[in-house]
Amino acid sequence: MATDAAPDLKPATPGPLSPIAAAAPDARRRLSAELELIVREFDVETVTLGEVLRVLHGRGFVLLALLLSLPFITPIALPGLSTPLGLIIALIGVRLSLGQKPRLPAHLLDRRLPPATFRRVFALTRRVVLALETLLRPRLLWVTASARREQLHAISMVLCAVMLLLPLPVPFSNVIPAWAILLLAGGLLERDGAFILVGHVATLLALAFFAAIGLLGVEVVDVIWRWARELVSGAGAS
Repeated sequence: MATDAAPDLKPATPGPLSPIAAAAPDARRRLSAELELIVREFDVETVTLGEVLRVLHGRGFVLLALLLSLPFITPIALPGLSTPLGLIIALIGVRLSLGQKPRLPAHLLDRRLPPATFRRVFALTRRVVLALETLLRPRLLWVTASARREQLHAISMVLCAVMLLLPLPVPFSNVIPAWAILLLAGGLLERDGAFILVGHVATLLALAFFAAIGLLGVEVVDVIWRWARELVSGAGAS
């Protein structure tokens, strides 16, 4: 995977350097190795985000966003985690969309996450990670040819993070935006324009899914309201 430590691709057009940059070849480490390192390092009672970042050794906040989206790409219920993790991804995405290096408040870095959940989820997503490692590669470089374009891609990440942090008791309400974040972050890290474009498609699907939820909710409320009015009218007439 890649880091924001030392850029190996310069912007094709004048403008500010991107906070997302690829790692030097000798510094590259596969995502599956990152996951194994985190699980092994934190085989303890609690884990904080600050500790996870220290294990990543400056590998980048985009990689952190990718890691935090992994728990939600499967339909396993993780109560209480989507809101704080979605907020962290949103903060990272906002900073990237503004062309700024991400920072997280101390109280979020000190937030403790259950390592048992990490181990269980990472075990289930190992196959996905291995597939990503074989598929991700630099291509369609025009998609990430400038820092400005990368900022635009980060906006989709912010939208998906906002959808992720909404505590909706609806099946797949976390899965679709999490996959979009995973595709966008992976594409940005490896300069894979194909993954980024598919990530934008997934973002549109997530927006359509949430719009349908909203419309369905309005329809349900309207049906209940009409039923209540008819019930009150019938009681008054009798």
